[in-house]
Amino acid sequence: MFDGLKDKLSGFREDVEESTEADDEAPAESAPSESDAATDDSSSGGDAVAAAESDDSDGESDAESDEPSTFQRAKAFATGRIIIEEEDLEEPLWNLEMALLESDVEMSVAEEILDSVRESMLGESRKQVETTGELVESALHDALLDVIAVGQFDFEGRIAEADKPVTIVFTGVNGVGKTTSIAKLSEWLGDRGYSTVLANGDTYRAGANEQIREHADRLGRDLISHDQGGDPAAVIYDAVEYAEANDVDVVLGDTAGRLHTSDDLMSQLEKIDRVVAPDMTLFVDEAVAGQDAVNRAKEFDDAAAIDGAILTKADADSSGGAAISVAYVTGKPILFLGTGQGYDDITRFDPEDLVESLLDEE
Repeated sequence: MFDGLKDKLSGFREDVEESTEADDEAPAESAPSESDAATDDSSSGGDAVAAAESDDSDGESDAESDEPSTFQRAKAFATGRIIIEEEDLEEPLWNLEMALLESDVEMSVAEEILDSVRESMLGESRKQVETTGELVESALHDALLDVIAVGQFDFEGRIAEADKPVTIVFTGVNGVGKTTSIAKLSEWLGDRGYSTVLANGDTYRAGANEQIREHADRLGRDLISHDQGGDPAAVIYDAVEYAEANDVDVVLGDTAGRLHTSDDLMSQLEKIDRVVAPDMTLFVDEAVAGQDAVNRAKEFDDAAAIDGAILTKADADSSGGAAISVAYVTGKPILFLGTGQGYDDITRFDPEDLVESLLDEE
């Protein structure tokens, strides 16, 4: 999963290591050795070091610009360390930006990652006996986690603490696996001891009742549905009443696949919000849709606020752009990943696990 993005991140690590190799091979005359520093210090009573420190303190503008001073470079070299400078990062960061954009990472997200990596690494020193890769990995880890983990919350904890029934409505365009994701989440909740009822609020699409009915029958769940062309809000409202009367924990409500430009369908979604007041609205899209999924997530959130997202077909996505970008762009978390065709093929999204897998060199 996301192997293409993983390879590109590994390429950035290698680029930075190569760009700093010249520093490792710097000639001795380019900076004082430890023995030279000691000799100069003993012969002059430390005047040379004091002068360098004075020069360094006078050059506050250097510190403000994050550029290491001559004294900082000399001091680092004398103690067996190398300072990472802007020129070491310029080309690798450019390559990283291109790699992220090629992986369908949204532009503002890519810029945030680059800024974070630059800020973390610029002026950092490393021991010559250590690899630059360790610094790169740490900087990438923090930068990626900052954008991926936006808005994360304890989904199961929220279900456990909420008054029952909990009502969850699913939105998204047709054909992205929305109805199947409802069935998968029903199974996921059932494995954790929660009862569910399905509600077909997709009353416009021919065959929608049959599709969700097949899932309900396979899982042994009850389904609330009306005739085609009925009021979606009424269907989900009836499902909530059914859940209240039968002590069902969670209502999972499907809705018609819609685009933000479809005023009629969006007004139906707004009506569901007014009539049912769902506890959560989850946006569903395909991870393989990349930038399109990111754009749609933002558009849906703008039209009718979502609480989180489910990305389907994550197992088939090598780019990872949607997984990297959706949370940052919307401010709402990715909650689950669909990873196959079976009802058990849904996993709780863990930003830390994803970042570690992306940076794993094995």
